[in-house]
Amino acid sequence: MVEIRFDDIEKLNAAASEEFGPWGEAVDVTQEMVDAYAELTGDHQWIHSDVERAKRDSPFGGTIAHGFLTLSLLPALGASTVRIVGQSAAINYGAERLRFLAPVPIPSPIHARGRLVRAEARPRGTLVTTEADVSVVGAEKPSLLYTMQVLYLP
Repeated sequence: MVEIRFDDIEKLNAAASEEFGPWGEAVDVTQEMVDAYAELTGDHQWIHSDVERAKRDSPFGGTIAHGFLTLSLLPALGASTVRIVGQSAAINYGAERLRFLAPVPIPSPIHARGRLVRAEARPRGTLVTTEADVSVVGAEKPSLLYTMQVLYLP
């Protein structure tokens, strides 16, 4: 993976691409993970937590992962194509776009790939926009697409 200094806007933008990079290592999403997430967040909707009812009543034939659980696994999925270095801190600046496009059936392996969208100089640092595609391994349609922004501070 190529390393680029956070304040080298020209080099960061040269690394921006319309194409996603390679898939990272897969992570298995299990019912135990879903149940732990439900316990932590209080989101016990049956489509995630009630295995028997989901088998019977869900249009997906079983339980599915919470969308935000899937999103929260991004750090473990390693979707970065560029390693940004030289900053004192990286601050989550926000979501430019987030779409949940397909369910993650339980259990399923998921993987992610990313792309650098753009970098912009800001008064307090560099705002970097990236996009991640998180998909069930072997699926044609992404489970989620997330365009996020991170502010890198000197």
